[in-house]
Amino acid sequence: MLASITKSNNEYIAVYERSFNQPVEVVWGVLTKNDQLTKWMSHLEITDLRKDGQIIFNYNDGSNNFEKMKITDFEDQSVIEFEWGKNIVRFEVHPTETGSILLLKEFIKEITNHTPKDLAGWHMCLNVFKDVVNGTANQLPNNDEWEKWYKEYIHIVGAIEK
Repeated sequence: MLASITKSNNEYIAVYERSFNQPVEVVWGVLTKNDQLTKWMSHLEITDLRKDGQIIFNYNDGSNNFEKMKITDFEDQSVIEFEWGKNIVRFEVHPTETGSILLLKEFIKEITNHTPKDLAGWHMCLNVFKDVVNGTANQLPNNDEWEKWYKEYIHIVGAIEK
């Protein structure tokens, strides 16, 4: 399912929604435990899981370069929000009668040429995230799949800017 993107005041909000037959605790663990987190987003490492804590974005390019990102909001088993460059990324996990729902919200300050790439990247990560939650993760998607989603998000972002 593609993200929905809306404009609110001076920013854009991309919202991805994924449903799971797994309880909040399972989804939250895949989201916040480093041994699970690296299975779907190998660049991230949580070093201090709390409000005003820290996540590290490792470039994973052999340079040992990384960026520190501040956790701006946190509620155990429910919310983790952090800096993402000039933007903010927020994950929310909500219980349902049959499992849980994960919402990923990216608060985008400015639409750039990189925005569709970022959105396609999150889309791909969430596809892998689903497999990790369901215990079916075998391999990372290939570039052809990323290109497919990238083209979709170019179209969506272009429609919003008109």
